[in-house]
Amino acid sequence: MTNSEKILIIQTAFIGDAILTLPLLQKLKELNPESVIDVVSNPLTSEIFSASPYVNEVIVLDKRNEHRTMFSTYKFSKKIKERNYVKLFSPHRSFRTSLIVLLSDILETYGFDNSSFMHIYKYIIPYNYKAHEVQRNLDLIGFHYDDQSWKIIPEIKINLLVKEKVSKFILENNFDKNTLAIAPGSIWNTKQYPLEYYERIISELNKKGYKVVLIGGEKDKVVCNELALKKKDIISCAGNFSIIESIEFLKNVKLLISNDSAPTHMGMCADIPVLTLYCSTSYEFGFYPYNEKSSYLSYDDLFCKPCGIHGYDKCPISTFDCGYLLKPEVVISKIENMLND
Repeated sequence: MTNSEKILIIQTAFIGDAILTLPLLQKLKELNPESVIDVVSNPLTSEIFSASPYVNEVIVLDKRNEHRTMFSTYKFSKKIKERNYVKLFSPHRSFRTSLIVLLSDILETYGFDNSSFMHIYKYIIPYNYKAHEVQRNLDLIGFHYDDQSWKIIPEIKINLLVKEKVSKFILENNFDKNTLAIAPGSIWNTKQYPLEYYERIISELNKKGYKVVLIGGEKDKVVCNELALKKKDIISCAGNFSIIESIEFLKNVKLLISNDSAPTHMGMCADIPVLTLYCSTSYEFGFYPYNEKSSYLSYDDLFCKPCGIHGYDKCPISTFDCGYLLKPEVVISKIENMLND
């Protein structure tokens, strides 16, 4: 690869997937410092890639609106072709992505062997189901790593306006070094640890002198407000911050407790201790927090777990044992150990 080559990355999946693609970008730029790297993302995650110091331009693919039809995807692909990229790497594996790869007519394309229409890629990389997502992404670009060198903290740049907004919020709410964050929401209900258990955990943390703040996106406001109403001594900032603002805010808390959802990866990006609670899914899928002092908990002695890679609106067998059998006492003990480590 020459230093002047133009490279395209396609990643239009969820927030967590986008954050876990940042190490790929970092290593790709490190190996090819003069190359220009652009990213195709969805509207929500464009903020993440725009904050990467290794990305030249973010090209938004709006699958739900502007580019929802096959014809609009065709026109999008033709615009990509006009940019004359030399290489394309696609961590994303959907049919739409494969169609874009095919129509963009890029000379060298790299995709996983579980991608839709994988044979349209010139180079097909084995998708290692037993590895972490960061490792799989590094495999895609041919970066060789050992047991520790793959654990790359995602880098983002934070502008002054974001820092000022977060600092103002912290001052107004009197947060101090004993502030902990909890992210109780999830897109999928079976990935959401029981609210009544979170309530008991918060009570114990308050008794020990810790202040708790609830975080989440706009869609998490209902669950965060429901929990905040039950406990007068906690604050919800769900919907108050963008993704990048949330990462900056998390740099100011001592620990984040999260479901298997986007905040786990935001906390890791902030490089703070994260405790991820797995209900219907599993850490073995490769999306656990890997930075120093982070950990996870999961009740695994169940015939039905995991029931799916993403989760469901409700438990398929109507027990939700994966959540209810992970007792709050176990979580509290783990939190205490992490705080005292």
